[in-house]
Amino acid sequence: MFSLKKILSFSRFTSKKKDGIFYNKMKDLLGYAPKNLSFYSEAFTHPSYQYQKATRKSYERLEFLGDAILGAVIADYIFTNAPEQDEGYLTKMRSKIVERRNLNQLGEELQLLSFLRTKLTPKQLGNNITGNLFEALIGAIYLDKGYKTCFKFIERKLILPYINIKNLEEKVISHKSLLIEWCQKHKRDFSFEAEEDVEDRSETKYFVAKVYVEGFSVTRARATSKKRAEESAAKRTCYKIQGKQHYKLDVK
Repeated sequence: MFSLKKILSFSRFTSKKKDGIFYNKMKDLLGYAPKNLSFYSEAFTHPSYQYQKATRKSYERLEFLGDAILGAVIADYIFTNAPEQDEGYLTKMRSKIVERRNLNQLGEELQLLSFLRTKLTPKQLGNNITGNLFEALIGAIYLDKGYKTCFKFIERKLILPYINIKNLEEKVISHKSLLIEWCQKHKRDFSFEAEEDVEDRSETKYFVAKVYVEGFSVTRARATSKKRAEESAAKRTCYKIQGKQHYKLDVK
């Protein structure tokens, strides 16, 4: 029979082996040797994995910190690389870069979900989990290595491969906001109406959104949330304005 001493020794050996595997994975992901592995362990721990609420640590706090650091790094980069642009331009460019879809896609490409310790299935984790983990990772890097290392990591993984300021100028992140700005600039009355699609008989709840300009119904769209339906309807309206009426939606 194993003695208690041998059992405890084996347990510590197994734990160290797991830490060693995780350490090597983090080293490959980061491109450098992590100094304090506990920060990265926390960044990839879901709340469902921790049982005792009093001592529970998860990626959520690091996600909060990483979100702020990411915003600062992107602001730093844009400020340096667009020296002649005003505050409004800088704000728009930063919003386009840190858009949730971009972060989710980057998190997927980095396969961050494979590092996550959780008791939930991928579907239960939600659509934004990979972007959340990327922000948590940024928070861990900041605590472990500081701002300069954070900047270099974000530059290497996000800015250099994906960011082109000139291309970003043409990218629309919210057609609803663009339509509202255009209507205000051209002094057009507009309104949005969104309500549940009561005629739908499927198990999924759908909403129908309509856009009115100068009192006329321009277009409608259907989606699983009011926000998505309004955005889709606004996008169709923007295309109609650009195409049929020969207006350019330029609100600069």
